Amino acid sequence: MHWTTGPTPPSVGPVVITKTRSPIRSNVGLKAVMAVTGILLVLFLIAHMVGNLKAFAGETSFDHYAHWLRDLGKPLLPGVWFLWIMRAGLLVAVLAHIASATVLARRSRAARPIRYAHRPKVQGSYAARTMRWGGVIILLFVIYHLLDLSSGHLNPTDDPTKPYAAVVADFAPERWYVTLFYTLAIVTVGFHLRHGAFSAFRSLGQQTPKGERRARTAALVLAVTISVGYLAIPFAVLTGLVA
Repeated sequence: MHWTTGPTPPSVGPVVITKTRSPIRSNVGLKAVMAVTGILLVLFLIAHMVGNLKAFAGETSFDHYAHWLRDLGKPLLPGVWFLWIMRAGLLVAVLAHIASATVLARRSRAARPIRYAHRPKVQGSYAARTMRWGGVIILLFVIYHLLDLSSGHLNPTDDPTKPYAAVVADFAPERWYVTLFYTLAIVTVGFHLRHGAFSAFRSLGQQTPKGERRARTAALVLAVTISVGYLAIPFAVLTGLVA
């Protein structure tokens, strides 16, 4: 029996080793970053909201809570280091959340370079279409909030040892523009949270019509609860309920 051989394969050139992308920079990694930072931010929003509502219990209760926050970490950490570590972590989480969302959005557009000839206006919710500029508004609000009620640089009071007085002075009727900006930021957070929570609930398996309705309702309840909780204080000061 004779075996026939095919043509000799051409010589193979030098092997080029390509650098693999870091797992955290992949789409799955970026979505994981968004999920983790999103959960951390929601937990912070809930805890911070509960603390803010102590203003309705009076000046003594609110100031005691604020001073307790400043003393966290003592004697291991000096002064208010724990608070500033937490604030830095919050800022990093916001930046990581925005950066991940931006990269994912750019990759999505790059994967579909040809736009639709006709795209219905109803495609996507209002929150989904405004996630990008909404993130910028939230970031600016976080920075302003830190300079206002945390460091006191933008607050009309000069005594940081009286947090309740700082809140009342901040949302006084003559400073209506602060309340307006605060309201815009919180409403933006609400839209952002509603869309993000709905997406998260759907990712957990709520993809049937009944499950989607449940996910939409749960996301709406969460967003409305947090938004109302945060807006209660400035409007209570504005109307004289907290003074």
